[in-house]
Amino acid sequence: MLRGHTVDISESGISALLKIEVPLGELVQLEFALPFGQVRTYAMVRQQNAFRYGFQFVGSEGTKEIIRASCSDLAVQKSLLGEL
Repeated sequence: MLRGHTVDISESGISALLKIEVPLGELVQLEFALPFGQVRTYAMVRQQNAFRYGFQFVGSEGTKEIIRASCSDLAVQKSLLGEL
């Protein structure tokens, strides 16, 4: 198990800062919390820039729905904060 810090999230993937090197193409299991629930999913390492990694989700439809709903909710919140 390795801890990291998320940077960005979208419906298709997430980026995170990690302290160790993970090979491109590696399949990893990710666990993180979102407003609509805890997520445990698999992802493929697609990008690396120093210690920032880009992961593409390859999880189940149920997990993808939690991520999709959370991304939508976070986008609305960001939009509302921008109007203040």
